[in-house]
Amino acid sequence: MKTLSKLCGFSAVAMLTALSGNAYSQSVIEIDQNSTIGVIEPEVYGQFVEHLGGGIYDGLWVGADSDIPNTDGIRDDVFAALDKLSVPVMRWPGGCFADYYRWRDGVGDRADRPVRINVNWGGAREPNQFGTHEFFNLAERLGSKTYLNINLGTGTVGEAKDWLEYITSDADAALANERRENGRSEPWVVDYLSVGNETWGCGGNLRPGAYADLYAQYMTFAKTANAQPVRIISGSHDGNIDYSDAILDHPAMGSLAEGISVHFYTLPTSDWSDKGPATGFAEDQWASTIERSLRINDIVKSQIDMIDANEVGEDFKLYVDEWGMWTNQEDGAADGSLYQQNTIRDAVVAAIHLNVFHAYADRVPMTNIAQMVNVLQAMILTDGPDMLLTPTYHVYEMYIPFQGATSIPISVESPAYKFEDISVDALSVSAAKNAEGSIILSLVNTDPNHSHPVVLPDMSGTITSARVLSGDAMDAHNTFEHKARVTPQTLAVTMNGDGLNTDLPPHSVAVIIVE
Repeated sequence: MKTLSKLCGFSAVAMLTALSGNAYSQSVIEIDQNSTIGVIEPEVYGQFVEHLGGGIYDGLWVGADSDIPNTDGIRDDVFAALDKLSVPVMRWPGGCFADYYRWRDGVGDRADRPVRINVNWGGAREPNQFGTHEFFNLAERLGSKTYLNINLGTGTVGEAKDWLEYITSDADAALANERRENGRSEPWVVDYLSVGNETWGCGGNLRPGAYADLYAQYMTFAKTANAQPVRIISGSHDGNIDYSDAILDHPAMGSLAEGISVHFYTLPTSDWSDKGPATGFAEDQWASTIERSLRINDIVKSQIDMIDANEVGEDFKLYVDEWGMWTNQEDGAADGSLYQQNTIRDAVVAAIHLNVFHAYADRVPMTNIAQMVNVLQAMILTDGPDMLLTPTYHVYEMYIPFQGATSIPISVESPAYKFEDISVDALSVSAAKNAEGSIILSLVNTDPNHSHPVVLPDMSGTITSARVLSGDAMDAHNTFEHKARVTPQTLAVTMNGDGLNTDLPPHSVAVIIVE
């Protein structure tokens, strides 16, 4: 099966041999070292933080008076784990929650902040203990850029204008002085800015023309007082590209936006009423998950083609600001919490997406996986004072060397992974060259049953790192009793006259660095 990918390497043509079952099949990687795709921006590894379930309360925020060790209310264990990921950007406060969020509820003395009802996610109490100061201070501590999602659904243009002035102004004026009185003397920077979320659905069920007019109105008046943020239109999901196309027909979009978003979730069953379990699934749902996940390549390509068909400028980008695995909520979890276990299947799905984003590094400068802690395809799960790292976390940690590296085009022939009427590429491959000239290679084996020996002839150099993430079952995952069941291990790799040789285990993600 031939697929087009983009990779880098040492020679114009490298040979990759893979074994599927008992039969060898040869794949060829053609590498064009004279061309580059673009820099893989660190923001491709962006995170998403929404007021939803345990994503913030208990997951990030426990309050300064908590018995759980914390710094200014943020859990120390979760912060340390996130700090190791080099989190490049965080999107906040939603998601669907953003269109209910009144920013004034979350500033000032925490004892005086009102409690609201999170009507979008299970009717939970929203105590507003985590607000503007808490978010921007967390981002500052992590060295993370900020992506602010403005309330369109229940807010006003005036509220949006005031919020941005409160955050970014250094003037001797009312809103900046109020921020100072609330404990922050210097302004923060809003790096990315969007108005509304999923406006075709939870964000107001708006027709695209209506949303385009509102977006233009908001962006005309809602300005920052310091650095100009990257302005992002809330666009379509994977199945309604016409929505984004119609928005971009608005004459002001080319001057009031630098990009448009798309949302895509991988559902094992493709059925929103019964998405399938996070664990205990059979191979049919493994195969359907991989097949659906691989759709991200066509989705990104079609969105880019749509953008190019509109007159919005050659620098207009695509932002995949919600994506990830979505399964049925775990039994016993609070209604609307979207708490799900995270397995090696999630890790493979994450790596497939990241490899595709690398392939479009010149057009996709930021993505945001949903979500960071305790929600959907989370990096981290918490249980009271306890915490564990998920397989998805480990993929993000293994892929850190790709941040800021340069992607180079290739074409790949892959053996097939087949199950009943599903046939997909068994291998997903990506690579990049960093500033020092080292090659970073990722290999993903989507086959849950067979290992795939891999040979890259003509490759030479010194292997400085070789790690693999796998498991003993399709649903292998970490628990609070067994936190290290799925963790990166050393991958056996040899470099000799035949090139680079390794054996890729079933359902695995590997990252190799060659100097």
